Amino acid sequence: MKKNKIFSMALVLAFGAGAAFTSCVDTDSSLVDFNPQLNSPNDTVYSLLGIMNKMQVIADRTIILGEIRGELSSATEAATTDLKELADFTATTDNRYNAPEDYYAIIQNCNYYIAHADTMLSLRGEKVFIREYAAVKAFRAWTYLQLAIYYGKVPFFTEPLMTEVEADPSRYPFYDVKQVCEYFIPDLEPYVETDFPLAGNDRYFIPVRVLLGDLCLWAGRYREAAQYYHDYLTHPDKPLAPAGNMEAYWGNYEFKSHSSSYSSTTDLAGIRMETSEYDGVVSRLGDVLNSTEDNRYYFEMTSSQSLLELSQAQRYVMVYTDPTTNLRDTISPGENTIYNDSRERGDLRLCSNVRTTYTASRDDYSEDFQTVVRFPVTSNSSFLSEIPLYRLSSIYLRMAEAYNRAGLPESAFAILKYGLSDGTVSKYVSADEQKRAGNLLTWSPYNFITQDMSSTSTTTVNTEGIHSYGCGESYADTLYVIPEGLATHEDSILFVEDKICDEMALEQSFLGQRFGDLQRIALRRDDTDFLARKIAGRAGKDSFNTELYGRLSDRSNWYLPLE
Repeated sequence: MKKNKIFSMALVLAFGAGAAFTSCVDTDSSLVDFNPQLNSPNDTVYSLLGIMNKMQVIADRTIILGEIRGELSSATEAATTDLKELADFTATTDNRYNAPEDYYAIIQNCNYYIAHADTMLSLRGEKVFIREYAAVKAFRAWTYLQLAIYYGKVPFFTEPLMTEVEADPSRYPFYDVKQVCEYFIPDLEPYVETDFPLAGNDRYFIPVRVLLGDLCLWAGRYREAAQYYHDYLTHPDKPLAPAGNMEAYWGNYEFKSHSSSYSSTTDLAGIRMETSEYDGVVSRLGDVLNSTEDNRYYFEMTSSQSLLELSQAQRYVMVYTDPTTNLRDTISPGENTIYNDSRERGDLRLCSNVRTTYTASRDDYSEDFQTVVRFPVTSNSSFLSEIPLYRLSSIYLRMAEAYNRAGLPESAFAILKYGLSDGTVSKYVSADEQKRAGNLLTWSPYNFITQDMSSTSTTTVNTEGIHSYGCGESYADTLYVIPEGLATHEDSILFVEDKICDEMALEQSFLGQRFGDLQRIALRRDDTDFLARKIAGRAGKDSFNTELYGRLSDRSNWYLPLE
């Protein structure tokens, strides 16, 4: 590895216009000079904003690396060579998306801030900079986690690099994802109750409690991960019930038209982007995923055949009340149902999220037109104002993953099928599992209320299973169950984990989570084939990519090369 690729960039502390301190950098010299103190509100706030600006640089890449390297998306013919290489796992150090120095620039800035911020300065008994300090620690831990996911083992340092001698990667250990997590779990624990800085902009910071859940999940500390997710979602000051998210549903019993709904709580945290190039870093993701005037409608990524097949394999269920008998039953689209779009079969999230049309003879423009609803562009601008990092449903799915691996598969499956409430637990979770779960199955009964087939009342329902977001009223689906007669408790855990993995695919497509999810499950199972087979099958069951499968059967090829 050459130090001038990663570490020379990390030496440059440029917090942006209005920064409270600057660096006088000469990469040929042995020393970089800084104002060593961060002891005024202007210093710390401007420095924090500078770190947030550097997060903008890797925002698009966070989505692209996590998405195109999974099995849910495919590169189109119009895609750049760099994007196609990512999809094929043949990217070199010259690939435009392979720029670890951008991540290390964030880390270097965070390290400097943490080393120099005056955390003991107090005003009226309150530490003045503790909120900013906690936010910076979260940015650093999150950034290292991304590096470990995409590069495997990475140089690890937590002090700012101040000289060329210090910027020698051979001086530092290489940490894998578990080592990164084990370091940052105790580093972040003291700040789990610390509020966000910059009131009114909470969504632009990483929730420490959720990040601790992620770190514990990757580290295999499942009970702890489950507790962090549970405590975040059921916090008495801000309970977050899983309802009213991006949901797609049929509007009538004839299955002729469908709609979708969206809640402001769907995305909980993200990276704020500039909407004008004049103001700073803008997102180009809209031109990669959507048809725009700038790309002449030639989008570079689209949903894969594998995702389509998974979506079509789902069963949509609607509760039907007979108007004459007032008895309730369930109905689903029949085998002979005619759809306007083949993607309407099964789960409705795909066709609601990825909208496509075809128009012949568009002159110099692509005849295919695509809009990814989660990343909308307008006629005025193709720049996105925010890149999502944490979605409410994604946190519930990770909580389900943690519950399941903590030995609570019934509780985990309830998150998918019913949503969690006192009524759900008492009816669908065994007494033995309830006892083992303890406070993981406690929350306010006033904030978490779930529909039940025995009741026709929906006026107080505010909680539903994640599977319902695209498959109707999943609580009533008699086929969507944990099979009876599985030989062992471990068999139940593996079955539920497969269902969680499928639900992650259906719910999180185009959110940049997929490669990490597949890698985490494969590493947990010590099953290279799990990841290799899924990604090699992205073109569908009839187009298995044996060359890609062979490449991914070697775990070293999962990761981008470092230079």
